[in-house]
Amino acid sequence: MRWYDGLGLERLDGTPIGDALADKALLIVNVASRCGFTPQYEGLVALHHELAGDAFAVVGVPCNQFGAQEPGSPDEIATFCRTTYAVDFPLLAKQDVNGPGRSALYRHLIGDGADIRWNFEKFVVDKSGRVTARFGSRTRPEDSELRVAIADAIG
Repeated sequence: MRWYDGLGLERLDGTPIGDALADKALLIVNVASRCGFTPQYEGLVALHHELAGDAFAVVGVPCNQFGAQEPGSPDEIATFCRTTYAVDFPLLAKQDVNGPGRSALYRHLIGDGADIRWNFEKFVVDKSGRVTARFGSRTRPEDSELRVAIADAIG
């Protein structure tokens, strides 16, 4: 059984995520299209491409809880990400990351930890689903500490 089975993970288009994340270390990021941190998509795409052969994937999780900066429909989000930043890593269905409607994925990621503070917060997850590191929004995909945490999670 995969660690994420039972979390109800769906792609942005509503289809189940299936095996797309199996046996991979992940960088899971709550994303938004109208945020000051949105240009981080460029670095996330580069990181995904650079490490994809190492059983690694970036996973974007659209969220509209911070300044209503992700108000679009799934089609609008997908089009924006594809045409503006050439995003080709998995994008999950829009989710709440805080509050009573917090998704099962974010309940798993946060556990007893602090709420998400803003868009583009990052979680490094190893192949077994264990959160090995957490980084704030200001941490860019090129950050050396983030890179070391990802390398450690890949093993």
